[in-house]
Amino acid sequence: MGGTKPAIRDAAAQHTAPNRRGAVVAALMLAMALAALDATIVSTAVPQIVGDLGGFSVFSWLFSGYLLAVTVTLPVYGKLSDTFGRKPVLIAGAGLFLLGSLLCALAWNMGALIAFRVVQGLGGGALQGTVQTLAADIYPLEERPKITSKLSTVWAVSAIAGPAIGGVLAAYADWRWIFLVNLPIGALALWLVVRHLHEPARELRTGARIDWAGALAVFACGGVLLTALVQGGVAWPWWSAPSLALFTTGLALVALVVVVERRAAEPIIPGWVWRRRTIAAVNLALGALGLLMVAPTVFLPTYAQAVLGLTPVAAGFVLSVWTLTWPVSAALSQHVYRRIGFRNTAMLGIGAAALILLAFPFLPYPGAAWQPTLLMTLLGAALGLFQLPLLVGVQSTVGWAERGTTTASVLFCRQTGQTIGAAVFGAVANGVLAARLGGAGDLDSVTRGLASGTAPEATRRAVAEAVHAVYAGASCAAALAFLVLLLLAPRRFPVLKD
Repeated sequence: MGGTKPAIRDAAAQHTAPNRRGAVVAALMLAMALAALDATIVSTAVPQIVGDLGGFSVFSWLFSGYLLAVTVTLPVYGKLSDTFGRKPVLIAGAGLFLLGSLLCALAWNMGALIAFRVVQGLGGGALQGTVQTLAADIYPLEERPKITSKLSTVWAVSAIAGPAIGGVLAAYADWRWIFLVNLPIGALALWLVVRHLHEPARELRTGARIDWAGALAVFACGGVLLTALVQGGVAWPWWSAPSLALFTTGLALVALVVVVERRAAEPIIPGWVWRRRTIAAVNLALGALGLLMVAPTVFLPTYAQAVLGLTPVAAGFVLSVWTLTWPVSAALSQHVYRRIGFRNTAMLGIGAAALILLAFPFLPYPGAAWQPTLLMTLLGAALGLFQLPLLVGVQSTVGWAERGTTTASVLFCRQTGQTIGAAVFGAVANGVLAARLGGAGDLDSVTRGLASGTAPEATRRAVAEAVHAVYAGASCAAALAFLVLLLLAPRRFPVLKD
């Protein structure tokens, strides 16, 4: 194996020469745009979708079903890309995503639309993981921040453009165009990938097998546990029979995954992912990042409208500013980590983020819009210093044959952190509201009352205190990430030479 790595690297350099690299990068950005836009474009069309198809009681599964499918397939696609190459996995994932998009546009009721959103998610998992892995494959370490910051910019633009595009299509065309618009974008990305991405030929190791049992076990385990977290406290109480049954089943499946993966010759989630200090530390730290990201993305719009009295558009601007400073900070982070290292740069970023999040509960009531806007601007800059050095650093510690699995494990942990954060912080917010209002409903019902203009001042103060508590919890998550890096991550990442 030691004799094949240089050959692979040399061939990869030839196949990704500058004249081809531009087309490949464009394809990666388009593929990432499919996944990034999907996270925001659908939300603005929910009233039109429900009005046409019905199913208001289950429409939240439009998002939950997609998120579950993306999250649980990330480890599977990571292993497949290490085994068979990035190109076939990316083509298959993009094709599946586009098929799901077409089926969503043809959906005849809410149940069918939810099922087709799951199909979309099965393809979205391949898009997210494989694009990030390819970015590390085609760029050497010193140039890698360029492509990674470009991909971050795609997410930033999508966060702003997605709601606007969704609103325009829903209002002036038809909500089905929200899914049909994916087809030309995806077709162009696929054409560029097929034409310009040429991976070096590799021979599979003798006897290499796909761990289908492990893939199925991981899929089932992740699906059950994430469903319990997503629906707990929403569709049913936390201590109800459905919730307890799902968690019990999920824990049993965790044990099954461990048994199956320990026996597999080529496990989907290999043990070295957690035995290596660097990878384990980055996984845990970015899991904490997913946890803390819930505070601004889920709760800040409610705060902006309910407490500050902003319109939905203005509230969206308060949230979007961090998506502008994040990629700029990420692009500049290379100048920092080249001087002080990946770990210290990430610690600097997450330490600053912890202080910024902790400052939010001290904002005056009701306050002015510029105050949370300033904090979100600073938070985006801090997290740009945190995430990109860890991603670039951990990808640089492994060779080609392990990079897909490593990248997928990092993204899986971040996605799982977001799911856990939504459940935990939702419970925190509802608990504060119940204490302040005497058990008068959860955050969703209170928000609907605020939107109708009938909520008293005490309710607005209760919402402010609930969101402040969530931000304090997010600050604790940032502090946890700081401690993980301090105590677990090596001072200098064991970077492999290109």
